Amino acid sequence: MSTTGWVVFAVVVTLFLAWAYSTAQRLDRLHVRVDRARSALESALNRRAAVIAAVSPDASEAARRAEHMGLVPGEFEQRAESERALRRHIAGSGISGSAELADADARVMLALRFYNDAVADTRAVRLRPEVKLLRLGGTARLPEFFELTSDEPN
Repeated sequence: MSTTGWVVFAVVVTLFLAWAYSTAQRLDRLHVRVDRARSALESALNRRAAVIAAVSPDASEAARRAEHMGLVPGEFEQRAESERALRRHIAGSGISGSAELADADARVMLALRFYNDAVADTRAVRLRPEVKLLRLGGTARLPEFFELTSDEPN
């Protein structure tokens, strides 16, 4: 191979390694963003549970259980079900007009949107074939979406 061929080969390899490094760094930042958004969502859900317990004393035990459940990756369905139960209780009791509860609901919906957007961005990069082939995501879990049913009151 001529000198020009080696130079071209070195440039291509360097560009490939630079791309792989920057993609791995981007994935790291995206995973940090997901972790922060999950933490903010958990705080918003806990705050709403505390508001529900304060506004409706007969729901305080269920609210405390939901609050202590946490928002652990891989165990989202348990927390989502407890949130649905709380929302059904609030809808059935007629106290959904509380200003504090409306504020807490708005904060949950915003945190949920930020979290699910961060998950979508991370999954879009992680699921690319070249990223999967080179294992640029490392050993981090693929983040999962957190869903609350759309027929719930906001």
